[in-house]
Amino acid sequence: MNRLMKHARPLLSGLALALCAAAAQAYPDKTITIVVPTAAGGGNDAMARIVAQKMGPLLGQTVIVDNKPGANGAIASEAVARAAPDGYTILFGYVATHAMNPALQKLRYDPVADFEPIGLVGYSPTLMVVNPGLKARDGKDLMAMLKTQRDKYSYASAGNGTAPHFAAELFKLNANIGLLHVPYKGSAPALSDTIGGHTHVMFPSLFSALPHVKGGKLQAVAVAGPRRSSALPDVPTLKELGVDGVDVTQWYALFAPAKTPKAVVDKINTALNKVLNDKDTIKRIEDQGADVETSSPEQLRTLVSSELVKWKRVVQLAKLSAD
Repeated sequence: MNRLMKHARPLLSGLALALCAAAAQAYPDKTITIVVPTAAGGGNDAMARIVAQKMGPLLGQTVIVDNKPGANGAIASEAVARAAPDGYTILFGYVATHAMNPALQKLRYDPVADFEPIGLVGYSPTLMVVNPGLKARDGKDLMAMLKTQRDKYSYASAGNGTAPHFAAELFKLNANIGLLHVPYKGSAPALSDTIGGHTHVMFPSLFSALPHVKGGKLQAVAVAGPRRSSALPDVPTLKELGVDGVDVTQWYALFAPAKTPKAVVDKINTALNKVLNDKDTIKRIEDQGADVETSSPEQLRTLVSSELVKWKRVVQLAKLSAD
């Protein structure tokens, strides 16, 4: 019996490889779902829909978007981590789901072990915005208001462990300013309440905030990054306003469940990179203040690992907690 098993193992292994190869060759033969970890109407959702619309024809199947907001991206991330590793359920992950939130707290998914990286989609700077009703003439005027009236004002975030949360807490730490935290389930409702005056300050991605800034619903105060944005060249960086150490660049990427066949991951990566090299896609994304960026699965894996290290240090430095 042992001898039979010994000879059978290589055959079974070869059969498994052949079946995986056949499945990858046939892929895709049904609808593909991109799960977005934030509410509809936000920057992540908009970017995911641009990608889905363009990627479907390249893969020869419909690609739909399924919003699963909640628990700061953990609900969507857990759902994809537990999905069948066949390439039909993909996560539109970003810096919060795969670096910030895991750095902040213990989650029921591992951002490295539970996923196969597919490829980057792009980057967006973080913007400090305020409700125009504050009547701050500029960034320096706002800084004076916040310093002289500590804890009078509140900031909205997309939830604990998200980029707006990290950026605001780094701002408070480095500017020695008091702001009350009001977390939401995604950037869309957080932006809505900041526009409505229920909260005063927010640190959304430029991609999410730019339409509202252009429409006069929000006032852009500063860029939380190393340089000004070409989309808003007159808006200074926080460093220019005397607040150093607040560099929060947000990135977006596609992930498949762990153990998804490499051939399937590579096929999606190829389609994604073709989408991101399309002039119309580039214009639609860049018009919203983001920068398109492609990568290989291996390059994305390296980015996730390095970002986890970076944000774990920030959590320790700023003494952040999930509470």
